Parts: sequence; structure tokens; C-alpha cells
Amino acid sequence: MKLEHTVAERFLRYVQIDTQADPNSETTPSSEKQKNLSKLLVEELLKMGVSDAEMDEFGYVYATIPAKTKKKNVPTICFCSHVDTAPDASGTNVKPIVHKNYQGQDIVLPDDPTQVIRMTDYPYLKTQIGNDLITASGLTLLGSDDKSGVAEIMDAAYQLINGNTPHGKIRILFTPDEEVGRGVDKVDMKRLAADFGYTLDGGPIGDIENETFSADGATITIQGVSAHPGYAKGKMENAIKIASEIVNSLPKSHLTPETTEGKQGFIHPVKIEGGLENAKIIFILRDFDNDLLVEKAKILRGVMDDVMKNYPHSHAEMVVKEQYRNMKLMLDQHPQVTEYAIEAIKRTGIKPLLGSIRGGTDGSRLSFMGLPCPNLFAGEQAIHSRHEHVSVQDMELAVKTIVHLCAIWEEK
Repeated sequence: MKLEHTVAERFLRYVQIDTQADPNSETTPSSEKQKNLSKLLVEELLKMGVSDAEMDEFGYVYATIPAKTKKKNVPTICFCSHVDTAPDASGTNVKPIVHKNYQGQDIVLPDDPTQVIRMTDYPYLKTQIGNDLITASGLTLLGSDDKSGVAEIMDAAYQLINGNTPHGKIRILFTPDEEVGRGVDKVDMKRLAADFGYTLDGGPIGDIENETFSADGATITIQGVSAHPGYAKGKMENAIKIASEIVNSLPKSHLTPETTEGKQGFIHPVKIEGGLENAKIIFILRDFDNDLLVEKAKILRGVMDDVMKNYPHSHAEMVVKEQYRNMKLMLDQHPQVTEYAIEAIKRTGIKPLLGSIRGGTDGSRLSFMGLPCPNLFAGEQAIHSRHEHVSVQDMELAVKTIVHLCAIWEEK
């Protein structure tokens, strides 16, 4: 039984719903409008025959595709994507455009002709000749991060419910606020009740990411000495200048985002605020190795201590907080989760590409919450920008991978 794909049609509808997360909000979800898409997904799942689909008070969607197998003890697998889009570019009034049969030409986005998607800037486009590309119109991001993943899981649900593929119980989870680092803060793991999971939130076809950065946040708080500037000689110790000196004393040729790649970590100041008497610097620390992450905190503390020797009447304090850890630590304990993903991608007819994320995913935190959860390709490209694009054919391959993955877990 061959079923038509619904992924492109779903995706084109979902991206027109504004779900931009708000990094300045303390609520969950950070923006109430994220629930608009979550509600629609619940309605569509119920119409599809997923009778227990529901959204909780925080905007999380939980749903079950019942098993189609006579076998017992098939693990329950969860597929997860996030409904929110990044605050980096507007997500309001997204106008998706389908560019059929792409032939390598520059794509000029009509609502802002200065926005041009060129193959020279995005070499992955070389793999897309003959495919149908979807972009926004030039004024907004597209939202394929991660509405491509959402649409793929929804189409896979349709394929599984209406097809003949044997599979165990499948759980679906759609989360808010991944883009502001709070995507799984309110997940009810008992309610989810899954054994293993996969996030659909990656890029090129074939990609499997089973390793992320380990991440800490560091905050340096500085108490300076205030004095009237006209009579400040020998008295004033300006907290703004102290903060600036700490940042300026950090390594410049290494240990920065702009000088590192691959498995290299970094120390990155992301915010500085304050005045003459009090100032604060916020950093993110990243490395794939937890010991090297600790070393980066020591380097930062050493820089702070050296600078403070020049300001005997001022005080600085550094606080480090854990953010997330490299999911490979957990996935290595359950190698079949990654192995089955590799097999599913092979069955789809594409080459598996095992890699690392220089960042984090919901799957990273879920892995440490008891749900080992690598990240699979969703086709998204040029994310968080007005050049964002995805191909219909890449999304369809992601759907096929999900279906094969469900079959493999049932077979094994």
C-alpha cells in the first residue's frame, strides 16, 4: 500500500503560524502564540485517529500511535520536535514560496531583493538540483527549524496509521521554547513513558548527531568603587572598565567561537551590563569533554583573578552553573539507538553521516532525563536567517527514515 506524502502541504501551513519564542519572558511557553500551532497539531492528530492526542497547560503535545504488532516487549519509541522558532529573525507573516525543479540558479527573495540565496554561499544546494525548494519571501525566517521536523513526524504518523508497517507503540512529543534553551523544562517524563527517542531537528539528509557540546554558564559579578569623577584620583575603581579588561584579557587566537571548529571548545562572553559601581559579564563555556569544560572555567577564573590584582578595593565573584551535558555519555550506554538510526537511513537509500553538534538539542537534555535521544536530519538549512530553506524531497526522506526506524525497532 503506497501512501502519498503529506509533509510539504503540512509544512506550508505550519510555517504561516507565528510561534517565535521570547527570550525575555519567564512564562512557559515564553510566548502564548506557540500554543496556536500545538492546538492545531492536536486537532490534526485526533482527526488522523490518534485518540489520546492532547496539549498540556505549558503547550506540550503528547500523543500515542498504538502498536501494530503481535510481538511483546517492543520498546516504546518517541519522536520529538519543537514548535517554536528562533528570536534571531522575524517569524511574523511568513510567506512560504515553493521553487519547483531548482536548477542551481540564484534565488532572489521577492519581498526584499537584497536577500539572495546563492549556491556559492550554501554548497549543500549542489545536492538539490531537480528538487523543490521552499523559502520565505525575504522579510522573515522560514521556520523550518523546526517545523520541518514537526511536519515530518506528522506525515510519518499518517503513514504509520494508514499503512501496513509493523511497529511497536510510538509516542509523539512536540515542545515549546527549544530556541530559548527551555524546551524540555516542563516535560512530564512519566506521562511521556517512552524507552528511547529521536529528535528531528537536523540538517542535511543522512545526518545523525549523537554527540553535543557539554555546556556551562558563567557569571562574573564585579563590585567597583564609586567616586565623584572630579575628585576620583586614587579612589575610583570603575566596574565598567574592570569588566572590559576581563573580556579583553581573554585568549584571542584560540578558545573563542570565531577561532574554533570541530571538537574545539570555547569561552564566549554573551552579555555585559552595569555601571560605574556594579557590572556583570555573562559567559557561555562549551566543550565536548567535561574535563576540558572544567578547565575553561579555571582559565576564566584565572583571568578574573589576574585583572582584580590591579583593583585592590574592588571585588569580583564568578559563579558557574551547569546547562547541559554531551548526550554521547548516555547514548554510548545504549548503542542500539544510534545503530538502528544508521540502518533506517540506509534502508531509505541514503548514506548515514554520524556527527557532532557544536551546540545542544532537546535530545541532549532528554538523554540525561532517562530518554536516550540522538538527533536526526530534518533537511533544514541556513537556520535562524532570512535565507532559511528546505527541500520537499529531503523532508520526504526524513519521513521514510522515521517509518523504517519504527519497523527496525519492531523487528529487532
